[in-house]
Amino acid sequence: MFYETSANDHGLPHNPFKAIVSPRPIGWISSKDAEGRFNLAPYSFFNAIGDTPPMVMFSSTGYKDSVTNIDATGEFVCNFVSQDLAAEMNASSAPLPHGESEFERAGLDMAEGRVVGVPRVARAYAALECRHLSTQRMVSLEGVETNSWVVFGQVVGIHIAEEAIVDGRFDVTKVNPLARLGYLDYAAVAEVFQLTRPNS
Repeated sequence: MFYETSANDHGLPHNPFKAIVSPRPIGWISSKDAEGRFNLAPYSFFNAIGDTPPMVMFSSTGYKDSVTNIDATGEFVCNFVSQDLAAEMNASSAPLPHGESEFERAGLDMAEGRVVGVPRVARAYAALECRHLSTQRMVSLEGVETNSWVVFGQVVGIHIAEEAIVDGRFDVTKVNPLARLGYLDYAAVAEVFQLTRPNS
């Protein structure tokens, strides 16, 4: 099959785009508003975009609390979502009123940031403390502003749980990262394999 996205006439019961672009890591973003209230929300349009220095991005459909908070305070944390935190991550996605705590709703303890003034999820196997670089509202080919807001940050501190390090490496088979697929589907990484890059 083939369809042009401008017409969105794929003829399927559900849009397949997010199922095709998968699995996607989940950026579980904690932030703080200008009044010092904390927010926690998962974003599946998330990834690392550089390693020297380390940088990350996430995209929000709508100018939501996370984007508002980060634009106001210049700081955020990307928390690692493991399979054992799936229920809590899902609970934190509820559309709570501004200022109501997703940490509390999901029953999650906070741990203080070391470099930034934003807490992390205490149970997360890893967390990236970030400082805001920029926020960009995406514009379509037709020059129309979309409702997608991309937040870029530089990682300034990294937390790793000791039990996640095996033989000097962050062992994903031990901590089972949760990934977002399409529809209501998720997957957990439980097995890996290695490939050596060709020299020529």
